[in-house]
Amino acid sequence: MNSNSPSTSAGGPGSADSTAPRRNSKRPKYSRFTQQELPACKPILTPKWVISAFLLVSIVFIPIGLVSLFDSQDVVEIIDRYETDCIPLDSRNDKVGFIQSPQDKTCHRNLTVPKLMKRPIYVYYQLDNFYQNHRRYVKSRSDQQLRNPGDEGDTSACEPEDTAHGMPIVPCGLIAWSLFNDTYNFTLNNLLVTINKTGISWKSDKDHKNIPLSEQEDLIVWMRTAALPTFRKLYGKIEVDLQAGDVINVELQNNYNTYSFDGKKKLVLSTTSWLGGKNDFLGIAYLVVGGLCFFLSLVFTIIYLVKPSIEQLSEQEDLIVWMRTAALPTFRKLYGKIEVDLQAGDVINVELQNNYNTYSFDGKKKLVLSTTSWLGGKNDFLGIAYLVVGGLCFFLSLVFTIIYLVKPRKLGDPSYLSWNRNPGGH
Repeated sequence: MNSNSPSTSAGGPGSADSTAPRRNSKRPKYSRFTQQELPACKPILTPKWVISAFLLVSIVFIPIGLVSLFDSQDVVEIIDRYETDCIPLDSRNDKVGFIQSPQDKTCHRNLTVPKLMKRPIYVYYQLDNFYQNHRRYVKSRSDQQLRNPGDEGDTSACEPEDTAHGMPIVPCGLIAWSLFNDTYNFTLNNLLVTINKTGISWKSDKDHKNIPLSEQEDLIVWMRTAALPTFRKLYGKIEVDLQAGDVINVELQNNYNTYSFDGKKKLVLSTTSWLGGKNDFLGIAYLVVGGLCFFLSLVFTIIYLVKPSIEQLSEQEDLIVWMRTAALPTFRKLYGKIEVDLQAGDVINVELQNNYNTYSFDGKKKLVLSTTSWLGGKNDFLGIAYLVVGGLCFFLSLVFTIIYLVKPRKLGDPSYLSWNRNPGGH
């Protein structure tokens, strides 16, 4: 190889060969950013750091998992699946036909309380294999109609349940018209157990998302453009009082051309108030709007007294609960609350109307009675997840500790590099 031949690599910054002819190159201009030479934090994961991190995670997760799991165990649940048992034996080959027939669908179930259930006890209905998150289902509703009684005709998003006999359906949409309509009555020792159906929905668902010009102030004022074709701009201020009857002589230079566009010019002297300059429009606007609102309030008061409105949807909490769609095909929705304690061994007689059709989509229905804890309802998964993660981290910390103690490795030892090893493996 000829040592005198020109090098194929371009010189770096500050190259001594400044007289060499420059060649066209697509290489970007040198900078520390493009060459990834900026200062950066490069933590070294030593065994001590790795072990400490895993131990810390295990120390945090395991107690949380134990507390969560024990707390979940304190929640008492009674789950009774009844969609098959509440079909007469002679109709179980045609469940859909039975549920759509006018036959009496009263069904009696007995539930045994396994442990003390302190009030309030939440009564849910649980549906399986019901895809409430289907796009067409979720979109088939009119929030505007639910929000404003005056928008009863807003049913454009409610197909196919939007109108009936030429009249708008209120509330419209598949969600509202697939409302769960099974009912439950509870008795204990031949005494009726009252179910409180108020306060089961979300409150939100029930009740309602120039420095260079600093010395040229006249130019700065002009640069603040106006929004309307008629406007005022401040020219200056008079710093003395003007008495009534004073005559002011004005000498002006009529230089500005407004004639070419048929414009008008006016000189205005004005004082100010706490609202600013003179502005009759603001007062007139307030008077007009206020008077119109007062008139409308009188009209609506008369209409309300003469023809009271129908029951507001905010009082239909079972519908509000149903309208809060579920993300998964198996879900629970709150039916009501039992406000008395249930003792262990109590037998609850349940009389229910098996009206809701889950047979056409092979769904399941379950009646659920449950207490709650500070974490909510029964949920073993949270505690198990914390235990698994914490236990795994603790196990890995032990493994790394043993490896570090039994066979320590000096940090930065170059003998482990592949090119420092004998190719023969010795």
